[in-house]
Amino acid sequence: MGVLIYLYLVPTLYLLFKIWKWVDEKRDKECYIIDYQGYKPTDDRMVSTEMSGGMVARNKNLGLNEYKFLLKAIVSSGIGEQTYAPRVMFSGGYENPTLQDEISEMDEFFQDTIEKLLSRSGISPAEIDILVVNISMFSAIPSLSARIINHYKMREDIKVFNLTAMGCSASVISVDVVQNIFKTYKNKIALIVTSESLSPNWYTGNDKSMILTNCLFRSGGCVILLSNKRSLKHRAMFKLKCLVRTHHGSRDDSFECCVQREDDQGRLGIHLDKNLPKAATRAFIDNLRVISPKILPIRELLRFALILFVRKIINNFQKRSDKSKAKAGINFRTGVEHFCIHTGGKAVIDGIGFSLDLSEADLEPARMTLHRFGNTSASSLWYVLAYMEAKKRLKKGDRVFMISFGAGFKCNSCLWEVVRDLDGNNGGNVWKDFIDSYPPENLANPFMEKYGWIQNEDDPTSFKLPDEYKHFV
Repeated sequence: MGVLIYLYLVPTLYLLFKIWKWVDEKRDKECYIIDYQGYKPTDDRMVSTEMSGGMVARNKNLGLNEYKFLLKAIVSSGIGEQTYAPRVMFSGGYENPTLQDEISEMDEFFQDTIEKLLSRSGISPAEIDILVVNISMFSAIPSLSARIINHYKMREDIKVFNLTAMGCSASVISVDVVQNIFKTYKNKIALIVTSESLSPNWYTGNDKSMILTNCLFRSGGCVILLSNKRSLKHRAMFKLKCLVRTHHGSRDDSFECCVQREDDQGRLGIHLDKNLPKAATRAFIDNLRVISPKILPIRELLRFALILFVRKIINNFQKRSDKSKAKAGINFRTGVEHFCIHTGGKAVIDGIGFSLDLSEADLEPARMTLHRFGNTSASSLWYVLAYMEAKKRLKKGDRVFMISFGAGFKCNSCLWEVVRDLDGNNGGNVWKDFIDSYPPENLANPFMEKYGWIQNEDDPTSFKLPDEYKHFV
């Protein structure tokens, strides 16, 4: 009898040990956000209505038709007049920016944000094990990551990743890099630095498909501190639940819908093709197909499957008149409390809101971020997240769904769980000084009021800017 007990006990104990070991190791592979710091440039870099008009007036390659196009684009963009631009735009050197202009823009960003984040967290630069930097439109030698390591005298064995040309979805890609490292290495601290270099990328031509980026993109950035250390778990703000990346680069129309190229006059810029909305929708749908089963309860997935089955039967008997604007038909609120949407423009926010059947309350953080900071590329998601935190909406157990898009064409998304109540008292929150004034009663910008007279002009050949704009030229 004793032998039989021994034969049963040993395998049982071994099985329990293996289960414990698996659970214990899994805990060391979790990815937590310990803290993050957004970048708020100084007020002397703020783009007012007058300054924005001056930037347009300085472009001698524009005519009446381009002015009308820009006015319509800016008015409908959802951007306010308190966004920020690089210093080179105010000095007039945007047509021929120097290497020092580009480096200075990045230095000003990361020295401000990294300094504040590490100081507040009590973590020294020497404790950073992993550094991931994503700046899409600027690649220096030595790299910007090397520049950060040199400035803060980080360790020689630090693991470094310098990502370029990843577009507006780069920060989610950086999180993916970090989480995969965390699966292999225990007790690590990672720093993600995400921003965009606008100094060398202001388009000075008159191609309408390339001048749109001047209307949307603004200066900004964020640094995020992540860890899988158990000793830092009690300080964490968010825990990564899942992450999905979708890349449609193999499709020619998706690959070519957002590309850097020269126009007919040899001026460099970013071309936004008319197929961009279609490519974004396709990538978004494919991404949702993968991530939905990971974040939604089974009852909602079964309900959605039943709806699809009924729709298919109905469609076999009658043709739908409009298939272009079909909603997802699935209720994401059953698995998500907050939606952190990339501020690619008003149309992007509206499109995601329609597809996921979101309310205005769900879209408010993205709309307010677009209005106050503009499209800050890959860092825009963190401004949206900071808005939710500043409004004291993030409670323990809540889930935050991040959705981003990028050239290639890519759609990347991830789900974060709030691990403790966030009261909005984070000293590094970029919204803290003016959050009470949001949302404003009216999001309309004053561009039409100030420049609407352009619409009354009819003759492009005789059109001239009024004298009040000559000092900008």
